[in-house]
Amino acid sequence: MLKVIYEVRDRIAHITLNRPAARNAMDGEMDSLLWRSFARFRVDDEADVAIVTGAGEAFCAGADLKTLIPARMNQSAWWVRQNAARGLGGITRGLHDIRKPLIAAVNGWALAAGFELALACDIRIASEQAQLGSFEARRGFHHMDGGIARLVDIAGVGAALELVLTAEPIAAGRAQQLGLVTRVVPAGDLLSEAEAIAHKLLRNSQDALRSAKETILDMIGRRLDDQLRIEALNGWAIVRDEESRQRLQNFYDRTDPDRVGLPTDSSEQYQRPHGIAPCGGAWDGLANLPSHCPPKRSAATIALPGASIQLPASDSNRTRLP
Repeated sequence: MLKVIYEVRDRIAHITLNRPAARNAMDGEMDSLLWRSFARFRVDDEADVAIVTGAGEAFCAGADLKTLIPARMNQSAWWVRQNAARGLGGITRGLHDIRKPLIAAVNGWALAAGFELALACDIRIASEQAQLGSFEARRGFHHMDGGIARLVDIAGVGAALELVLTAEPIAAGRAQQLGLVTRVVPAGDLLSEAEAIAHKLLRNSQDALRSAKETILDMIGRRLDDQLRIEALNGWAIVRDEESRQRLQNFYDRTDPDRVGLPTDSSEQYQRPHGIAPCGGAWDGLANLPSHCPPKRSAATIALPGASIQLPASDSNRTRLP
């Protein structure tokens, strides 16, 4: 039985820790398989998003205390220096700069090294039965693979001190309060919710997502002036590519998927907030149109570097905000 399963469906890589009898505790073989799986995902042209989860009742109960930890206790100082470039599970340290999004679907226990693996993902959702925590201080050590660094970055110093020093698990609800997970859902809905998030990511420009992820992570610990410069450079650089032009044109043509906004047809059934009306239509039974409704315009063209985009003519039934 493979201890890590890698499957791709609909451009989503499903990476499943598969050692349920041991609550998916990470031994040397699982560590190597996770490294191989994340390295594969990094270059896999068939997958743009990954969902990481565990088989059975646990996400990952941590490093295997019977095999992996004892094998490393008597290593040399030189091994320690070499290992600084290679964290457990790959994405905790070493493969931590994968630009594709990673979603952790925390289905149960996520402790110690398992907690670190979840924290190394970009988006974390948890089932109602999940428990997360730092247990290492109970065993005579503390986080070694990004747990403390990411706890401080995500939840702050106070939460990091409490979780690491008490070595007590917290329920999914408390983890959400601390920002360690963004959603808590019933256990039976966890994977479908993770896949729904993944499909929303797939709808978007993958170049934009990867640039945004790189930008966000590169800002951690920097002063505001540096953060603003990084955002401006990366953001405006991505706007200039051909995909941006095509997606803008789709927006102007109203052909982009999952459009969000007010209906353009006054016959559509919805409750209009006060002060909003379809221009050219009735306004609360009054004869005069609202002052914010402009006359119909002709089509216009705007220029972007290397291309021109045709803007549509104003629609007399197009809804406008005052």
